[in-house]
Amino acid sequence: MTRLIALNKPFGVLSQFSGGKGDGARDTLAHLLSVPGVYPAGRLDKDSEGLLLLTDDGRLQARIAEPRHKLPKTYWAQVEGVPDAAALEMLRRGVMLKDGVTRPARVETLDPPTVWPRDPPIRVRQSVPDSWIALTLTEGRNRQVRRMTAAVGHPTLRLIRWQIGPWTLDGLAPGAWREVSA
Repeated sequence: MTRLIALNKPFGVLSQFSGGKGDGARDTLAHLLSVPGVYPAGRLDKDSEGLLLLTDDGRLQARIAEPRHKLPKTYWAQVEGVPDAAALEMLRRGVMLKDGVTRPARVETLDPPTVWPRDPPIRVRQSVPDSWIALTLTEGRNRQVRRMTAAVGHPTLRLIRWQIGPWTLDGLAPGAWREVSA
C-alpha cells in the first residue's frame, strides 16, 4: 500500500533527512517525522515554508515532483510593495529569468491569510508596505517564485507552498504531518 504524507515544513528546515548541522540537528526532516521508507516528492528551500509531500512510491514521487507532469503547485508569497496590474500580468504571461522565460502562471492578490507566525519574523520596513499574492505554477525551477517576484519589482519576503495538485496545508500546523490519500 502506497504511503503519502503531507507535512507542513517549517522555515529553516532542509527538505531532506540528513545533511544538517550535526547528529540530531533540528534543521532536517528527521526531527519532524520518523516514518521509515518515505522520501520527499520535491523540495522546498530552507527559507520557504509549507506543504511537502513524502511517499514510499517512486512513481508517485516522480509524478508529483517532475515538472514534465505539470502538477500545479500554489504558493502564497508575501511580497515587498503592492504589485500593480502590469506586474501581475507579467507574472501571468511568464517572466524572463536568467534561465529563460517561465511558463504562464495563475496569479491573484490575496488578503493577508491567517497563517502561523514565522520564526524568525520577516523584516518589516515602516516605509515600504507589503502584500500577499497567490501564484500557481506548473514548473519547478530553482527558487522560481522568489526570482519571478523580484523580476517584476516585488521581492518575496515570505513564501508558503499552500497546495500541490489536490493536496493542501489546510489544518496542518508547522512541523505537523498527516497521511493523505494517494
